[in-house]
Amino acid sequence: MQLKHLKTLLTPQDGAAKVTCMAWAPNNSRFAVCTVDRVVLLYDEQGERRDKFSTKPADAKYGKKSYTVKAMAFSPDSTKIAIAQTDDIIYVYKIGEDWGDKKVISNKFLQTSAVTCLIWPADHAIVFGLAEGKVRLANTKTNKSSTVYATESYVVSLTSNVSGKGIMSGHADGTVVRYFFDDEGSGESQGKVFTHPCPPYALAWGANSIIAGGCDKKVVAYGKEGHVLQTFDYSRDRTEKEFTVAATSPSGQSVVLGSYDRLRVFNWSPRRGTWDEASPKEIPNLYTITALAWKKDGSRLCAGTLCGGVEQFDCCLRRSIYKNKFETTYVGLSQVIVRNLSTGMRVVLKSHYGYEIDEVKIMGKDRFLVAHTSDTLLLGDLMTNKLSEVAWQGSGGNEKFFFENETVCMIFNAGELTLVEYGNNEILGSVRTEFMNPHLISVRLNERKRKGVEDNKKLAYLIDIKTIAIVDLVSGYNLGTVSHDSKVDWLEMNETGRKLLFRDKKLRLHLYDLESGEKSTVLSFCSYVQWVPGSDVVVAQNRSALCVWYNIHSAERVTMFPLRGDIVDLERSNGKTEVIVTEGVNTVSYTLDEGLIEFGTAIDDGDYYRAAAFLETLEMCAETEAMWKTLSKLSLEAQQLHIAERCFAALGDVSKARFLNETNKIADRVAKEFGGDGTEHYQVKARLAMLEKNYKLAEMYFMEQNAIDEVMEMYQELHMWDDCIAVAEAKGHPELENLRRSYYAWLMETNQNERAGEVKESEGDCMGAVNLFLKAGLPAKAARLAMARDELATNADVINRIASALIKGEFYERAGDLFERIRNNQRALECYRKGSAFRKAVELARVAFPSDVVKLEEAWGDYLVQQKQMDAAINHYIESGCSEKAIEAAIGARQWKKAVHILELQEHQGAGKYYQRIAQHYASIQEYEVAERLFVKGDQIKAAIDMYTQAGRWEEAHKLAVKCMTPEEVSDLYVSRAKELEKEGKYKEAERLFATVDQPDQAITMYKKSNMYDDMIRLVARHHPDLLQETHVHLAKELEAESRLQEAEYHYLEGQEWKGAVNMYRGHDMWEEAFRVAKNHGGAGAHKQVAYLWAKSLGGEAAVKLLNKFGMLETAIDLAMDNCSFEFAFELARLSLKQKIPEVHLKHAMFLEDEGKFAEAEAEFVKAGKPKEAVLMYVHQQDWTGAQRVAEAHDPDSVGDVLVGQAKTCFEQRDFQKAEAYLLRAQRPELAIKYYKEADMWSDAIRICKEYLPGKLGILQEEYEREASKKGPRGVEGVLEQAREWEQTGEYARAVDCYLRVKDTSNVALLEKCWMKAAELAIKFLGQERAVDVVQAVGPRLTQLRKYSAAAELYLNLDLIKDAVDAFIEGEEWNKAKRVAKELDPRLEDYVDQCYKEHLKNQGKVDSLVGVDVMAALDMYAERGQWEKCLETASKQNYKVLHKYVALYSTHLIKEGDPEKVLNLYIQHGVPANPQNFNIYKRMFQELLNQKDRDNAESYRMWGDLRDFMLALCESMTKSSEANSPAHEEFEQMLLIAHYYASRSAARGLDQLSAIVAKLSISLLRHTELIPADKAFYEAGLAAKAVGWENMAFIFLNRFLDLADGIDEGNLDALDHSDFQDTDIPFEVPLPAKLHVSVEKREEIRDWVPQTTACV
Repeated sequence: MQLKHLKTLLTPQDGAAKVTCMAWAPNNSRFAVCTVDRVVLLYDEQGERRDKFSTKPADAKYGKKSYTVKAMAFSPDSTKIAIAQTDDIIYVYKIGEDWGDKKVISNKFLQTSAVTCLIWPADHAIVFGLAEGKVRLANTKTNKSSTVYATESYVVSLTSNVSGKGIMSGHADGTVVRYFFDDEGSGESQGKVFTHPCPPYALAWGANSIIAGGCDKKVVAYGKEGHVLQTFDYSRDRTEKEFTVAATSPSGQSVVLGSYDRLRVFNWSPRRGTWDEASPKEIPNLYTITALAWKKDGSRLCAGTLCGGVEQFDCCLRRSIYKNKFETTYVGLSQVIVRNLSTGMRVVLKSHYGYEIDEVKIMGKDRFLVAHTSDTLLLGDLMTNKLSEVAWQGSGGNEKFFFENETVCMIFNAGELTLVEYGNNEILGSVRTEFMNPHLISVRLNERKRKGVEDNKKLAYLIDIKTIAIVDLVSGYNLGTVSHDSKVDWLEMNETGRKLLFRDKKLRLHLYDLESGEKSTVLSFCSYVQWVPGSDVVVAQNRSALCVWYNIHSAERVTMFPLRGDIVDLERSNGKTEVIVTEGVNTVSYTLDEGLIEFGTAIDDGDYYRAAAFLETLEMCAETEAMWKTLSKLSLEAQQLHIAERCFAALGDVSKARFLNETNKIADRVAKEFGGDGTEHYQVKARLAMLEKNYKLAEMYFMEQNAIDEVMEMYQELHMWDDCIAVAEAKGHPELENLRRSYYAWLMETNQNERAGEVKESEGDCMGAVNLFLKAGLPAKAARLAMARDELATNADVINRIASALIKGEFYERAGDLFERIRNNQRALECYRKGSAFRKAVELARVAFPSDVVKLEEAWGDYLVQQKQMDAAINHYIESGCSEKAIEAAIGARQWKKAVHILELQEHQGAGKYYQRIAQHYASIQEYEVAERLFVKGDQIKAAIDMYTQAGRWEEAHKLAVKCMTPEEVSDLYVSRAKELEKEGKYKEAERLFATVDQPDQAITMYKKSNMYDDMIRLVARHHPDLLQETHVHLAKELEAESRLQEAEYHYLEGQEWKGAVNMYRGHDMWEEAFRVAKNHGGAGAHKQVAYLWAKSLGGEAAVKLLNKFGMLETAIDLAMDNCSFEFAFELARLSLKQKIPEVHLKHAMFLEDEGKFAEAEAEFVKAGKPKEAVLMYVHQQDWTGAQRVAEAHDPDSVGDVLVGQAKTCFEQRDFQKAEAYLLRAQRPELAIKYYKEADMWSDAIRICKEYLPGKLGILQEEYEREASKKGPRGVEGVLEQAREWEQTGEYARAVDCYLRVKDTSNVALLEKCWMKAAELAIKFLGQERAVDVVQAVGPRLTQLRKYSAAAELYLNLDLIKDAVDAFIEGEEWNKAKRVAKELDPRLEDYVDQCYKEHLKNQGKVDSLVGVDVMAALDMYAERGQWEKCLETASKQNYKVLHKYVALYSTHLIKEGDPEKVLNLYIQHGVPANPQNFNIYKRMFQELLNQKDRDNAESYRMWGDLRDFMLALCESMTKSSEANSPAHEEFEQMLLIAHYYASRSAARGLDQLSAIVAKLSISLLRHTELIPADKAFYEAGLAAKAVGWENMAFIFLNRFLDLADGIDEGNLDALDHSDFQDTDIPFEVPLPAKLHVSVEKREEIRDWVPQTTACV
């Protein structure tokens, strides 16, 4: 850990103003400082002062300065501060939760001596030390203090362990005493631990050791039992002074001690078990540190000084940013602070066991923390601040974490599911399962309390895909197992864990009751389901309906609402529950009945009082009334009679409310008199049975107590006289007769005449009974009685009265019986007919009225049909002769054979309409032959076809269809029917229909829409094998988007696209799968690249292990360097291949240099052992300081090079003094001389040469003289003066040299004069040889000055005839040249003539040149592009000359892009079979083929000329030595191609020859090694398309598109040749340099090909 100064909180003063104490609040929000003036300053977390308050003395009479504050501490809840004072008192101030709250003294503890130190480790318990040696405990709750232990020595320091469960005090005599409130099972001893050599003012208790320091300038680390572990001795350091104070980090892993101007930091090393001293923090002029306070999260340390200053330091091991959202600060090995950058919210993640925390990850929508140590796993919820640490053995980071449940983390590792509850440091439970989808696991942890259940924690998960297990996580018992017949794809328990909903793959929703073990199906085709939070209400979607179960116990009672979209979410807040539905682009919400939800939850929990209280808040409506009724029923069943009474009162059921009120009074009275539950009294039980209308049960309760009168009273009150009389008869009650009389009287009073008549009948009074029956409106009873008694049947008056009453009451059949009894047949028949008693009517008519039988049979049949008795009506219609009605009845009765039999007996045409109806029946029962026969008889052939189609009997349907329909109608019929079958999900039948009418593409489309990819691939392979791979790849991408990765992999591989599969698995972090695919299906190095990327994603040791496993660690490092992933390369090299580190440094340095990061590059070059490269880098950048620094520090041999480079730069900047100094320092005077010479500073160059290189002085002076002559006018004057001096002294040779040295081009006359003077002196005074040399030097100079005659005269003076002639020629003085040659040297005449010809050629005077040199003139014409004149002139020469220039002209035309003109040229002048012309012929042929838009009739002339040309060439070659040579064979092939082109162009003009055009175009594909391949396939495709050869056109144009893409990409490696496997069309063709078809035409083809694919 390192300390970094952040800010000064309190500015130090000039003199002593000691900060006496400081303290951080446990919640990290406040920091308190107490100064020497006894004022407490309060700062916020950012170090801004927000508040202050003054302390007060124990007794005001001693004054405010009578004490000092020795220590202070915050309470554990951060709302109070305890102040320890030297005036023998401790004050506890309540400072409140907000800034500015009033400061109130809540406790004070008077002591017997000064309080010297104080800590507050636990609630209500303040521990403090006194000057008299006691360590005491103050309880803020009881306001009392007590002694923990006592010593005889002044308490100088006091500290606690990390957990706050133990304290340790240091005393003036060096004694250190330890005391535990709870040793937490450590077994460490209490009492005196050790004696320090001096008073331990600086005392710290770390996690594994104790550190003490004092005035002896030594820091001693002690073991847990007081033995010395380490000693850090600073007594010999004169700058060190006594240690005054110490502080321990919250994790106990670091300790800081304060002294003079210095903070010393010690860090505990868990591996070595010792303290490591970090670099001390030295701050000059800080003076003695008097107080230290460490922030409770470990991120800040504050130090107070003797001069009153307070400095704040940042203390962390490292800090990093995670996802640009969170900052992780490692304040110790076992403690990390995680801060949300956007909200500022912080969580302190700490290992309670002191283990080192590895990388912290924030997962689960940035809410949950996950961190590993060597032996534990840390989890946390950032929102609730609940943290857990559970034992966890490392598994290589292969765990998968799921955070869907807010109360528990689900961890899946190697087939085991582990549950960890946030805030709990024990694993909640572990089970074995292979199904780790969060939708297949349900955990419920005390989400809704139930009566009598304290801890309700349950888990539901899948044992296998069809078996659900439910486990009680508290007891560990298995509560149940649900076996299902189909795969389960979703499950969830309700909040109480009593009900389990699960859905299978068939979208059936099932409910399982854990208590009863019953399973039931509640919904089919369930696409969405969810429990409503806080209730047992279920919301689901069934196709287009919203289904709500307000009472899941009654699953059949479901509330349904129509939907036009899909449910996406369920929200419950603010007393409102809404179902969110997407309807197209809109989102709508459906509000559920909150009353039903809340009420149902209370009912389900059995809390009827809560249910009643809730209903009290609602207004009365239909729903509320229903809820009151439900509650009344349930409360009655639970015998909560008072709630039931309230329910009936609310419902307005006064009678029941009053009845229950009386019942409750009885129950209360009985309970009061006899004790116990009054509802068990027989009267209460009987009354409840009466309320349920179970009078027999009430009678039983009364009879059990022999309460006969109460039973009779009950029946009489209920007017149940029969039961009352029965009880009286059974018990022989004396009031029996009175009861009967009272019963009859009551019947009469209440007009119950029927019952009274029955009583009279039972007494034998028949006439009275008849009268009462008639009076009661019961003539049927009166008729029955009259027909049974002869005395009444003979009484006409009684009979008439009864008959009239029967007819009036429409009892016609009974009236007919009565009339037949008295022999009145006519009236009887009428009554029978009116009463539809046809059987009696027919029987009577056969005896009395035979002519009416037929009409009665028909009427009987109509009546039976009306009564839906079709079967019975058939025979009646047959009897009556109504055939059509009989057929209708037979059809209605489904007597089909009988209907056919009747129908076939009919002769008139009107019955034909029934054939179709009967045929449809036989079709429905699959008797197709009968149905077909009937359809045909009924002239309904199309219906028969539909029948066979629906039945899948395509052969029979096709036979019928062909007979009566056109092919187009058959196709339309089958396609439409296939689409109907598709909608019905009958895909195989639809496919057969599509196949029957040759429409496989529609079948492919159908299977694609239905996601039936296997069938789709099968059809594509059968009908479009060329598109199979493309289809596989397309399907793979769709499956990948749906996360169906294994299926996607299969299709990627089938489509020869293994890279797609690898990238898919990489995107889903499934590296093993990606590696497998790359290794099995990729190239030689593919799996290495995947392994590298895999390792990079892992990082650290895991990456090294992986790469070692594959044996490619070094390869991975090289790949990382090539990809500029240097951090990863360093990481791999450091962990396992250290010898590669220098190479990585070197590559990194070169990368940084390219990026312009030179300082970082320098460090890397040095680390790589290549300082020379760093020097060169700085030299290249002209950073001489950096180059010098690096060279001096790391590569002294390069210092000279740096100095030379600096000198060169200074020379360029004309800073000659510095440059000279640098070069002399580098011991390179020769370079100084060189640079001075280049700068024309000869004096300085000569000076340096004299001083340092005297041996080279002569050479330098000579060089200076040469240069002086090259200077401007000032230099020329000096040379001339020197030359004249030499001339006057007779030194003619030197004079000549001086004159020759003059080269002032600005004065031509002077130059000529000097040079002529030199030549004159040489001729006069020097020897012949020297004179010749001088003249030969002067002559060219004069010719440069255009003084040709002067130069020639000098040459002639020395008999240099040839030079003189050349001078005249150069001056174009041809006559003088010829005269001199003729007179002085005739041999030079030819030379002069040749030069003259060259001159004419150069001047372009071709016409003049013709007369002199014809061949030269021809060349001249050719060079000037005057080809017409050239060929005209050449034609006047011989054939060979002519064709030489024809070849040159042809080459020129080909370069100019005019091959057609070349063709015309050779047609005009002939075709020689010269081998040197063969390349011209080939190039011309190729260029003509490359021309666009030549596939037409207008181009026939060109193709015909080309054919003639090639024919002439081949015939000439046959007669020459080139016969049968490779070139001859090639030109023969070109002749064939030209012939095809010419023939095709000729056929273009005639439509009847279009097939010939197509065949010629296809034949040309054999020659694509000569013809541009893209053009050939394009023309062949268009030609095939023009004649309707769609398949062939598709193949050729698809090939054209592939070639076009290859041309764009620059290679044809990706071409698929499978379509041309068995043809003589070449696979390997030259790649055209450019596309020979326009982009617009290519895009037209690109649009046409997919359309053709869909149709094929």
